[in-house]
Order: sequence, then C-alpha cells, then structure tokens
Amino acid sequence: MPQIAQLGEFYASQIFWLLVFFGLIFFLVGRGMVPKVMDTVAQRDKQIANDLAAAERARAEADGEEAAWRTRENANRAQAQALIAEARTKAAVASEDRLAVAQRTIDERLATAEARITEARVSAVAEIENVASDAAREIVNRIAGLSVDEGAARSAVKETMAHG
Repeated sequence: MPQIAQLGEFYASQIFWLLVFFGLIFFLVGRGMVPKVMDTVAQRDKQIANDLAAAERARAEADGEEAAWRTRENANRAQAQALIAEARTKAAVASEDRLAVAQRTIDERLATAEARITEARVSAVAEIENVASDAAREIVNRIAGLSVDEGAARSAVKETMAHG
C-alpha cells in the first residue's frame, strides 16, 4: 500500500517537530510556570494559615477580654445589688422612724382628744344633772307644791342616773 509507505517519510518530520514542541512546552510550562504557580499556591496557603493563626489569637484574646468584662460586670452587678439593698434598708429604717414619729403624734392627738371627750362627757353629765335636778325641783314644786332642797334633788338625780 502506497499510503503506508509514505508514512515514514512524511510523518517522520511531523512527529519530530511534534516532539520538539511538546518538549519545549514541557520545559517552559513544567519547569518555568508550574513552579511559580506552586510557589504562589504555597505562599497563599502560608498566608491563609498565618491569617487563621492571627484570627485564632485574636479570638483567644477577645475571649479573655470577654471573661474579664464578665467578671467586672458581675462584680459591678453585685456591688449595685448591695447598694440597692443598703438603700432599701436605710429607706425602711427612715420610713419606720417617720412612722414612729407619726404614730406618736397620732397617739398624742388621740390622748388629747380622748381627754377632751372625757372632759366634755363629765361636763355634759354634770350639766345634765344640774338641768335634771332643776327640772325635778320645779316639777315637784309645781305638782306637789313642795319645796325641795337643791342638794336632795341633786342626790336623787345622781342615784337615778347611776342605777338607770
């Protein structure tokens, strides 16, 4: 076959140049570009690792700051609660003192009022006795025509009022 016979002559030079170009491309790409790309990838991986390590350090530092803040906040909260409790205690004592003063004032006024009521009652009873004894003397004088001593009328009225 004549086509097969031509293969050696025709294609031998094409195969030679194909191998030369593949070799050049291999050396240019494989030995020139690929190491640079691999170095870039390695630098990028190293940068990512460094960034992750820095982020981890920053997170650890932030966690430490947060723990310190929480400790301070809890101490401040406890101090505030203590101040509130102290203020409540002082307010309760002050309120009790004011209530005690008010109660004493009320008790004094009540005692004064009770004394006035008792005095008014005694005065009213005495007035009633006077009026009753005068009325009794007048009634006995008009009805019976007798004159009754004021002391006797008064003692009779007192006895009647005492026993009902």
